[in-house]
Amino acid sequence: MPNLGDRDDIDAYVGSRISLRRSAMGLSQTALARQLGISFQQVQKYETGINRISASRLHRVAMILGTSVESFFPAVERERAGDGAILRTLTATADGRAIALDFPMIERVDVRKAVATVVAALAQREADTVMIDR
Repeated sequence: MPNLGDRDDIDAYVGSRISLRRSAMGLSQTALARQLGISFQQVQKYETGINRISASRLHRVAMILGTSVESFFPAVERERAGDGAILRTLTATADGRAIALDFPMIERVDVRKAVATVVAALAQREADTVMIDR
């Protein structure tokens, strides 16, 4: 988790989350850049945190990548936003909606807890990988 007081760490964190989402969608930096009307080098600079991304451009990136702006920020900030923002983030993608709809259908409490544990572990692993790759 980045130091929330250091803007450079946040820039790098946001950029790494953009990179993860873009990659997960199978979108190249060039393809994202084209949709944003910028160079792929600029996307690289955003993803590494070298350049800060403006609020309006971050909003556009979130729309292109089918997610919320909040999904690019550390979990601490999302938790402060409340359950509504977290639910909107979860349901912003087809996969998230499927999880939200199907999870309550799991009747066994131990199985639901196991699924939650696996998801938390995978999310932490991705967050740790992002910080290592910086």
